[in-house]
Amino acid sequence: MNDPSTEIPDANGAITVAAIGDLHVTENGARRYRELFAEISDVADVLVLAGDLTDFGKPGEAELLAEDLRACTIPAVGVLGNHDYECGCPDKVTEILTQAGVTILDQQACVIEGVGFAGVKGFIGGFGRAELDPFGEAAIKTFVDESINEARKLEHQLRTLRTERVMAVLHYAPIPETIEGEPLEIFPFLGSSRLAQAVDRFDTVKAVVHGHAHRGRYSGATPGGVPVYNVAQFVVKAELGRAYALLQV
Repeated sequence: MNDPSTEIPDANGAITVAAIGDLHVTENGARRYRELFAEISDVADVLVLAGDLTDFGKPGEAELLAEDLRACTIPAVGVLGNHDYECGCPDKVTEILTQAGVTILDQQACVIEGVGFAGVKGFIGGFGRAELDPFGEAAIKTFVDESINEARKLEHQLRTLRTERVMAVLHYAPIPETIEGEPLEIFPFLGSSRLAQAVDRFDTVKAVVHGHAHRGRYSGATPGGVPVYNVAQFVVKAELGRAYALLQV
């Protein structure tokens, strides 16, 4: 089990970030997080939500999550995940969560207590030399364009930040190391190296968090050495004995 106080080096004057992904809130109320958010508010300065906040992207699911978020007394930021798009109304989910006090990162970064937060959902596409290229059929090019566009949005947000410390928030994985444990056959559908490439262009990024890979590994690093944490709650609980990671940034 890692000591969260030493997970990220050079933490003098840092803030404590509680990061959790893959809440998968359902309409029947089977997954409720009010007590967890209250607990996090006592131990962290910022709550980060790494996508798949709802199970099917239904407004009713988002409303239940919004009710639980009333117990959160610290600033909250996050990104949507693929599940939050399933019903075709991610804008409504974003609106509900924004009204509940969550800053949904997608087009614009934000700064909290001197730390910048940039984030996108991300997309699939594969890793390294096996990453899919925009070649061949129009459908393949459209697919890859989506992956490239998500990385460009992340890079744009990172470029706008002038803080010395930044956390990048994703749903899809930027590296293969933190999805190890998932079937090899689905690795290309769990993330894209393009996200890591965007991160590694900025030496201000001190950590990256993502979710999505429920059976993945807790930690890794980008090719440039930036720590990456898979904060899907199932992974974090197996690693740390609780549903959220505590990271000093």
